[in-house]
Amino acid sequence: MNKSTFKNGLASGLKTTWTLGKIIFPITFIVTVLKYTPILDWIVKIIAPMMKLIGLSGEAAIPLVVGNFLNLYAGIGAILSLDLTVKEVFILAVMLSFSHNILVETSVAVKVGVKMWVILLVRFGLAIVSAFVINLVWKGGGEIAQYGFVSKQTEAVEGIIPIILEGLQKASFGILQLALIVIPLMIIIQMVRDLKWMELFSKKMAPVTRLLGMKENTSPTLVTGLVIGLAYGAGVMIQAVKEDGVSKKDATLAFIFLVACHAVVEDTLIFLPLGIPILPLFLIRLVTAFVLTMVVAYVWKRVEMAKREEITYEA
Repeated sequence: MNKSTFKNGLASGLKTTWTLGKIIFPITFIVTVLKYTPILDWIVKIIAPMMKLIGLSGEAAIPLVVGNFLNLYAGIGAILSLDLTVKEVFILAVMLSFSHNILVETSVAVKVGVKMWVILLVRFGLAIVSAFVINLVWKGGGEIAQYGFVSKQTEAVEGIIPIILEGLQKASFGILQLALIVIPLMIIIQMVRDLKWMELFSKKMAPVTRLLGMKENTSPTLVTGLVIGLAYGAGVMIQAVKEDGVSKKDATLAFIFLVACHAVVEDTLIFLPLGIPILPLFLIRLVTAFVLTMVVAYVWKRVEMAKREEITYEA
């Protein structure tokens, strides 16, 4: 790796960290502070009556709210503190796999150029529909879940200053964690670009991207999101849209796929402590991602063809 590659990759990594940091820092700080206010409790009370429709008890609203406002780890922490059935835990795991960290990851999608309503509709829609189907199909799982490992819960802080300090600490740690992942990743991506490996990689992924209705240059975005997730993979996605000529259509299709199935290793394995079968969880996400993206791509193509025919007819 020569100096130019390292310098360009470092510059790209720092720029991306700054771009994403402006989103992640304030959101993390605000949500951390909100935990110590009645706001989250109010939201839980509003959602609780609807839980029965998807086979969940009222208290199951807590991990859903926490997981969507914060992240999967927070949602799982909330589940571990409740006495829920295996079926309830599995439904929550599937829902949170589709819909979590909604503020940060939606902001990232908008930054890439995807419309906010599309991401929100897909994520919440998949979460609700999947829960309804599982509750309808699965008749078992009535026994109380036995958690394999319970992490120690940190004590809640008291007082305005300690709460603000905790918010600043978590937000700062989030940026540091982001930088430690994004900067080396962008240097590697730059090296891959300079060595012309990206073209070869795109060709290898071409059958998959074509199957999903996207062009070959979308492959780095897909693989990055699948491996490290939406929030941390956003750096590559943003750069791909700018430098690789990824169209808004392909970026939208890629995000539709990734909101259903991203960070497949981490986001699947972290559910192990809940004592639920993780293979079905993984397959549900993967199959849903492929089917949904192909359907949307087909409909999009038909709409585009209809518009072109209409223009031709008018001419």
